[in-house]
This record gives sequence, structure tokens and C-alpha cells, in this order.
Amino acid sequence: MPELPEVETTRRGVEPHVVGRGIVEMRLYEKRLRWKVQEDLPDLVAGQFIRHAKRRAKYLLLELDSGTLMLHLGMSGSLRVLPADVPLLPHDHFDIILSSGNTLRFNDPRRFGSLHYITGDPEQHPLLAKLAPEPLEAAFNADYLWRVTRRRKVAIKQLLMNSQLVVGVGNIYASEALFKAKVRPKRQACNLTRQEVTRLVKAVKSVLSMAIKVGGTTLRDYVGADGQPGYFRQKLFVYERNKQPCRTCTTPVRQLTQGQRSTYYCPTCQK
Repeated sequence: MPELPEVETTRRGVEPHVVGRGIVEMRLYEKRLRWKVQEDLPDLVAGQFIRHAKRRAKYLLLELDSGTLMLHLGMSGSLRVLPADVPLLPHDHFDIILSSGNTLRFNDPRRFGSLHYITGDPEQHPLLAKLAPEPLEAAFNADYLWRVTRRRKVAIKQLLMNSQLVVGVGNIYASEALFKAKVRPKRQACNLTRQEVTRLVKAVKSVLSMAIKVGGTTLRDYVGADGQPGYFRQKLFVYERNKQPCRTCTTPVRQLTQGQRSTYYCPTCQK
């Protein structure tokens, strides 16, 4: 599913096309997303201007004159900027027609995405209120991760994917960051040394930054705002490389299951 780099890539892709543009019309083709989209949403947003395009965790926030559109891409969603007259494809669920003549179009085959309209502070919305620090911001540092790992016996990979401790790392990037930090994914969080915690914070930031730079990771469905796939898959060291030689030491990469998700690691490079 789209993770933080894919959502950030989408945000950066749509931002220059939407900020400062008026919403001429919203066309809602399918209300049955993860949560039902409110039926009067087209009337609420018509005539407003998009002032900012922001991101919180895996949510895209489009700030309007009198509210905020909060969008989640779900497992297979994509948001693209297109000329408004481009014919619809299967699974296109809404258009936001802009004053530029373009449209912001959402496609989601599995319909696990969501769209909410928030009139108050978005940070107080139930889906955002309890979220942890952003991994690319200063608040996520070695001191912070050291504190939150001390009494937790959970596997370190599971901790990295807990959105109440750090947001948006996700399955792919947790595996890659742990490889870069030379830490095995099943290690108990409380057993990591201060040096390992420091390496892991740097690895999380490095892996996410590199993924954003190349447009995210396309494994199956994801495309960016320009319709292009993300190219970080070509740079993956362990994820979905079970039994293939480690790019560092040539030991075959191993796969295991954690929390019903696949985890990949190198038994030689990671301790």
C-alpha cells in the first residue's frame, strides 16, 4: 500500500497544480470508500480555493478557505492531475475540477481510500489526534527512540510500524531501514544499544528521503501524480528479495512473517 514516501511524492506532484486554484466543481462518482463520503461534499467545496497542500503521516491535507479535505490513498489509490475532459477509467471515484481547466482525479480499485471534510483543526480529527512524530522531522531523534524502546519487549520492526510511536514508516521501509542499521527485525526493542538506536534513526530518515527522491516504491498499483511509477524498488536491499543474494555480502536474504506482514532481512549483515 502507499506509504509515507508515496504520499509525500503525491503531495509534491499535485501541489504546484492545485495551490491557489479555485474549485469550480466536485464530481462524486462513488461514495462507498473506506468510509462513506458525505453526500453534500460537492456543495461544500465548490467555490473555495485550495490554499495549501500538506501531509500528516499517510494523509494528504488540502487546506481550503473554510475547511480541509483529508485524503488517504488506501491500499491501491492514486491521485492524478489531468485535463478535465480526459475520459474516466474504471475505479475513478471523484474529480475536483480546478479553475485552471485541470482536474484532481482519484482512482482506487479496492476502495480502501478515504475522503473527509474537516471544518476545525485537522490535527484534532480522530484519525490524526493520536499520531506520533513524523520520522523526517527533528522530534524523531535518537533520544526519542531510546526513550520509547526502553521498556518495550516488542520486536523492533513492529515498534517502527506503530503509528502511535512513529508515523508513516510502513512495511517496506521498516525492513530497509533495519537492514541499513544492521539490526535484525525480531530483536526486542528494549535490547537495542544506544549506538544501534542512533543508527536506526539515521537509517529511517535516509531510506525515506531516498524513496521520496526517486518517487516512492511501485510494487503493484502505485503511481504518482504524473502517472509514473516510483523507482525505489530498484534500490531495495532486502524487501521482496527472499533467497536472492544480499547486495552487500551475497548471503541469501531470508523472509519471515511478523504481524501478518512479510519481513525480509540478511542473517549475516543484521545482528
